[in-house]
Amino acid sequence: MFVVSVMPCTAKKYEINRPEMDDSGFRDVDVVITTRELARMIRQAGLNFAKLPDEEFDTPMGVASGAGLIFGATGGVLEAALRTIYEIETGQELPLPGYVQSLRGMDGLKQAEIEMPDGKIRVAIAHGTGNAKLVMEKIKAGEHFHFVEIMGCPGGCVGGGGQPILSYRRGWEGSMDYRMDRADSIYKAEKDLPYRKSHENPEVKKLYEEFLDHPFSEKAHKLLHTSYTPRSPFPKAD
Repeated sequence: MFVVSVMPCTAKKYEINRPEMDDSGFRDVDVVITTRELARMIRQAGLNFAKLPDEEFDTPMGVASGAGLIFGATGGVLEAALRTIYEIETGQELPLPGYVQSLRGMDGLKQAEIEMPDGKIRVAIAHGTGNAKLVMEKIKAGEHFHFVEIMGCPGGCVGGGGQPILSYRRGWEGSMDYRMDRADSIYKAEKDLPYRKSHENPEVKKLYEEFLDHPFSEKAHKLLHTSYTPRSPFPKAD
């Protein structure tokens, strides 16, 4: 197989060369192109998506959950995790949108407390490296969080470096409005999906049953987790 990954993130071009991405002897991903590059290719090929017939995604992994879709917006990863955690702990669905309203939106740094049977979960969400630094300073100062989500790009992946960039000439003048529109579209789209929680996705369940054994298995930990090391801002100095 030749694997092409289409991403809103330019950093993914670097990540495919990380050592753990070919520990099987084969590269997990051969090429990364950004959404902006893909759009340019589509235009160059003269494809009109409005006139193409609809068809189902290929399997495996062709079924998407609402939880996976909202990963693209700041706060989405944390909300997706809470949907599963809350249901496992309480046996009930996480009340939407009331419980998670404080997790959404374009505030650079958000904090919230989620009521659980055994107490409260304290969470923090930051997007943009400046706000990430604020979270780190809070933790260093002794503030405790059970879950921290940090996204490098303003607005999350919807504002990624590989995404279409709106010109100031169109009147945006650096506002976050178009990122908010993209995030709103994600939340609207996920409401109509048959599965809105990651643990309900039938293809994810089958993957664990037939290959990964069970959540938190040794194989799952090896393939689905990574670690990070300090790096110099100058690549050759690493």
